[in-house]
Amino acid sequence: MEPGRSPREDAEAERRLTDRVIRLGFLGLFAYWTMTLVLPLLGIAIWAVVLAVALYPLYDRLCALLGGRRRLAAFLLTVAMFLVVSGPIGLLAANLVETLTGLARALEAGTLTLPQPPARLDQWPVFGEPASRAWTLAATNLEAALIKYGQHLLPAGVTVLRRAALLGGELVLFLVAMVVSGFLLSPGPKLVSGVGRLATRLLAPRGAHFVELAGATIRHISQGVIGVAFLQALLTGILLLVAGVPLAGLAAFAVLLLCIVQIGPMIVLVPVAVWVWFSMSFWPALVFTLLLVPILLFDNLLKPVLLSRGLTTPMPVILAGMFGGTISYGLAGLFLGPVVLAVFYELLLAWAKLDEAAGPIESDGTSPPPAVR
Repeated sequence: MEPGRSPREDAEAERRLTDRVIRLGFLGLFAYWTMTLVLPLLGIAIWAVVLAVALYPLYDRLCALLGGRRRLAAFLLTVAMFLVVSGPIGLLAANLVETLTGLARALEAGTLTLPQPPARLDQWPVFGEPASRAWTLAATNLEAALIKYGQHLLPAGVTVLRRAALLGGELVLFLVAMVVSGFLLSPGPKLVSGVGRLATRLLAPRGAHFVELAGATIRHISQGVIGVAFLQALLTGILLLVAGVPLAGLAAFAVLLLCIVQIGPMIVLVPVAVWVWFSMSFWPALVFTLLLVPILLFDNLLKPVLLSRGLTTPMPVILAGMFGGTISYGLAGLFLGPVVLAVFYELLLAWAKLDEAAGPIESDGTSPPPAVR
């Protein structure tokens, strides 16, 4: 019992403290349950919000063309988006299944053969001669090549299959998120207003500004990253088809994924260019290379322009968020990283400017004046 307080007051204070602890305990328990329920759906929710924010300007124009029928506009835009994305994925999956089925049948029948290596492959420095020797063995005696090199190829094959399974899961989540984003388009203004009020309570008085900043960052990244990636993949597919490069669709899809995750198309296109130079004559290979160079440079030329347009956050902050978010959280981190870093950067600026807004600190006469030199 504290001095000066009656036993009744102490009992009342203890009762209030116990009541608060119990309430906080129940609140923490429900918060934990909520997180366990929401966490499996977090990836879908992030992608749905990203797609809804990125597509809202297009949805707003379509809604105006349809005379303000918001639900119809959301439905049409969702169907169009689903067809645009799922169409190429379905064709690629069908082509891949057909190719693998043909390979399995040929391998079972013993009729699977590989073409001979290029004539000048053994002249390449460092790895040319071993690669030519292994390729020749596989082309003449595939069974012996599998016995000799299979133990080295098996771990790489397991890794590729594991990555393909993860990518398939990401694509399924993305398709589900597209459907969910369609339901977010119509009530979009109300949702943004509610999020703005919540952000104002948490980060007053700049909460609404941070919500607008997050939306603008998502839209610019979707234009600067995904838009450029689709353009590069489309031009790559057309160029490879015209040049007669095998598996042109698979290569274009690989370029799309590599550009989205910020690795770049060089991993795919440089080996393709090397194959073209060894398979074609000089002038067709030169024309192919000259057309390929702009596709490689789109990533460095268009992306900075589209990302920096209309954003007050410096470009190094956006790029750091893109790379760090992708490494830490996968494809969804491509959008989460820049949003988090942009908001944190604005918070730091606001905190640093507090002293400027308060004005100079006046002396209260207790400290001596600065010495005059």
